Amino acid sequence: MKKIFILFFAIIPLVSAAQLENSISGSSSIAETSVSDARQWSAFHNPANLGYLTKTEFGAIFENRFFIKELSTKIAQAGIATSKVNVGIGVSHFGYSIYHDILAGVALARDFSGKFALGVSLNYFASYFVQENRYRGAVLGQIGANIKISDRMNVGFNAFNPFLTNVKTETSVKKLPSVYSLGTRYFFAKSVAWRTQIDKELNANYRFATGFDYYLKDIFSLKLGIYGYDYLISCLGVGFCFSNFHFDLNAEMHPQLGINTFAMLKYKL
Repeated sequence: MKKIFILFFAIIPLVSAAQLENSISGSSSIAETSVSDARQWSAFHNPANLGYLTKTEFGAIFENRFFIKELSTKIAQAGIATSKVNVGIGVSHFGYSIYHDILAGVALARDFSGKFALGVSLNYFASYFVQENRYRGAVLGQIGANIKISDRMNVGFNAFNPFLTNVKTETSVKKLPSVYSLGTRYFFAKSVAWRTQIDKELNANYRFATGFDYYLKDIFSLKLGIYGYDYLISCLGVGFCFSNFHFDLNAEMHPQLGINTFAMLKYKL
């Protein structure tokens, strides 16, 4: 238990920032290349992708970092498709009793005749401060776009917390990441998609990512990817569709800290 406690506080700056940096956590897109992935919408990622939903869906996500439950993230989300504008709702929880963060948001998005989609999201982030025995939070903005360049290619953009909002306490200020993401998706064939993405948190290094998806008759997908963020991280994933259910399982190998696992289950009406 002592080793887990020491490890938790040694890497807490990394994992808590990763939960907020929507380009890095909580997406079923391999290597977190979600900004241009119009086939998948995940809460707190590019809200424009919500505009491409044609059916209402409900989802649950569980991400386990290094097989330590205290470092896990749980997300519940719902995307509601309507004729005018699609609505997304998401709630995320990271951490455990002594230290945890909560992120909740509501997003609106619309697809404009298949040429491009725009989305906005209003998120509320709160941290539990054990010294004060209370929560402190702030409201964060988010905007996104996904533009169709051709039948084979589209470009996505997302800005998370562009107004540099922070969480203030009586004695300190907790700086929250402001993340900008730009990415592309290109279909070599109907069954093979290639995505690239660049993320920049204003006070951190660039993150570069690329990933490939192979689709087999919309029933099965095989995913391979890699990204660089201080270290080079290799990624592998699979996806299954059965009836109205969709299941994704991804894994990442960190060269020093070990394996991250990600699982998502969606149900479409």
